[in-house]
Amino acid sequence: MNVIVAGAGRLGTQIAQVLAAAHNEVTLVDVDDDHVAELEGRIPVRLVAGDACEPSLLEHAGALSADLVIATTGDDEDNLVISLLSKRQFSVPRVAARINDADNAWLFDGRWGVDVAVPAATPLISLIEEATGATDTVALLRLSKAGVDVIETAITPGSRSAGRTLGDVELPEGTVVATIVRDGQPTVPDPSLRLRPGDEILLVSHTATEQEIHAAFQ
Repeated sequence: MNVIVAGAGRLGTQIAQVLAAAHNEVTLVDVDDDHVAELEGRIPVRLVAGDACEPSLLEHAGALSADLVIATTGDDEDNLVISLLSKRQFSVPRVAARINDADNAWLFDGRWGVDVAVPAATPLISLIEEATGATDTVALLRLSKAGVDVIETAITPGSRSAGRTLGDVELPEGTVVATIVRDGQPTVPDPSLRLRPGDEILLVSHTATEQEIHAAFQ
């Protein structure tokens, strides 16, 4: 799946990393040149600096061949413009947009090119599930026809992996760490990173169950 994520804040970056880890082609766009530069080399996605509200920038990001556009900026007006351009000008099959202000929810519908409107407080997994149109039942998200699942686990003071490096944790076969969220920010899953209570870990697996993942960390 070819995906464009507009907005490289915490939410947009997490979505991009998870979708990329599930073998999707992901382009992450942000208007802040410095922030894009900071992300270079840290996440496995294509990065584009510029305003996604500009048709030329969206085209450069790959909107003509995109299967999904997700507008996750912190500005509802921008998310609506991105959605409208994606649907009307580039005929993107599926467009999802984040609603930052609940008072604006009534605007997020087909008139603005929005197929899926998601409130800002929606959990990450549910948001991606809504955006991609997936309907897997077990607290996991099936992201592709290949049967790729995303599983969340959190490190607590009682977790046996707390204080250990990520590389010391023996993961089930066919499982990789997509990202670690620490202090509200996505962190590169380097094997030398020492895990600590409060870390939230997103893993992608072809074979492991939720129970097997939790057992590895807890």
